[in-house]
Amino acid sequence: MFNLSLAFSIMERLFSPWRSQYIASFKREQKHGDECLFCAVEASRKDARNLVIHRGKTCLIMMNLYPYNSGHIMVVPYRHTAEISDLSPKENAEVMALLARMTRAMTKVMNPHGFNLGANLGRPAGAGLDQHIHFHLVPRWNGDTNFMPTLADTKLISEDIDRTYAKLRKALKSTR
Repeated sequence: MFNLSLAFSIMERLFSPWRSQYIASFKREQKHGDECLFCAVEASRKDARNLVIHRGKTCLIMMNLYPYNSGHIMVVPYRHTAEISDLSPKENAEVMALLARMTRAMTKVMNPHGFNLGANLGRPAGAGLDQHIHFHLVPRWNGDTNFMPTLADTKLISEDIDRTYAKLRKALKSTR
């Protein structure tokens, strides 16, 4: 019989201090050190540097610099809020429309077998940046979890992020 308490006692933790260094780098660049990463990206207008694929009316699409898989993007409302219930009907509609457009663009250039779509609402739910809501879209392929995470505690990203960015940006322009 499976012992659940034993499973929890042997569970390992994954630490990624480089993510906090990336987030802190945006604060150093801002005139006001209290601005969040997503607000800083929205205000900077350095889209290629920040891997912003598209700017909509209420949201932007950007690559995740620390992707779960090749092509991992985020749809981020411009308005700074942590609560999904605070989003207006217009913001909700654009979030969903951009996620749908990105699935079409990713399918066109990356041919994934499926997608993970989600949002981590609050730090206990796994949000690394819990003060500004954002939505993840991760392309998935059959067998994309290989031996590396299991044996070497390493996730293999199969394509350079700048190359993926260029392909997705081009594909999104031709996708409605």
